[in-house]
Amino acid sequence: MGKLTKGNRWLLIAVFALICSFNGVKEKSLHIVFIGDSITFGAGVTDRDQFAPPVIAASYLKQMPLVKNVHFFNAGKSGATTVDFLPGTGNFNRAVQAADGFNRDIQQLSEEQRKTDLLVFSIMLGTNDSAIEGPNGAPVTPDRYRQNLTVIIDRLLVLYPACKIVLQEAPWYSDNTYNGSKYLKAGRERLLSYQPVLSALVASYKKEKPGSVLLGDKTAFSYFKKNYAHAMKPEKGHQGIFYLHPDNSGSTVLGDKWAKAIYKAAFKNPD
Repeated sequence: MGKLTKGNRWLLIAVFALICSFNGVKEKSLHIVFIGDSITFGAGVTDRDQFAPPVIAASYLKQMPLVKNVHFFNAGKSGATTVDFLPGTGNFNRAVQAADGFNRDIQQLSEEQRKTDLLVFSIMLGTNDSAIEGPNGAPVTPDRYRQNLTVIIDRLLVLYPACKIVLQEAPWYSDNTYNGSKYLKAGRERLLSYQPVLSALVASYKKEKPGSVLLGDKTAFSYFKKNYAHAMKPEKGHQGIFYLHPDNSGSTVLGDKWAKAIYKAAFKNPD
């Protein structure tokens, strides 16, 4: 099978939406809280209000069939690890505060309308967890990474039983990445080891709470590994020019990937 172009992928989404409409799937309003680090925050772009990945993702989602409205909050925090988003931390509370606001808006709707409004958490954490030293808790082992994400997810599901949680893969970074924190090749290899953890987590929740926790984009690492030269911001570090943060172009691609994953989570029935 030939490689899908961006246009073909969007065509597939349109076909998917058409199938959904025939199956009685109604339009939905999406309320999304993006949890993440500096990449989610938009540290590598020239204008966060225009190019941060959550902004791009929301913009793409608004263009998709069956999406009535999109409301979002960017809870990305530079330097954050899974440790920094554990329940009780300021970062977690900030995300919950935004979700509470969205949830209040949903609860004010009629019972029928509430069926078409969905609270979504898009989580992309792991870049700073993978560092050799610097970020809070780093280096985080794959087992500890899974434990931390489990604690975060479990608490969100207690607070918002009807929500959906989408786990997004973190992008690649260069093996000389060393700014205020030390990442390097060992860190990047650790980041790669988190990918099967995400898949295992989704498989586990599929048995316990079907349709609640879903695997989001699985292509960010490979995409940025291949396209870093024109998709990531060159930055000066202790071991020369390194690549860690998507630039405007890369952030646009990442937001596109997140949008597709969130769309699938919002409209696909649980297996």
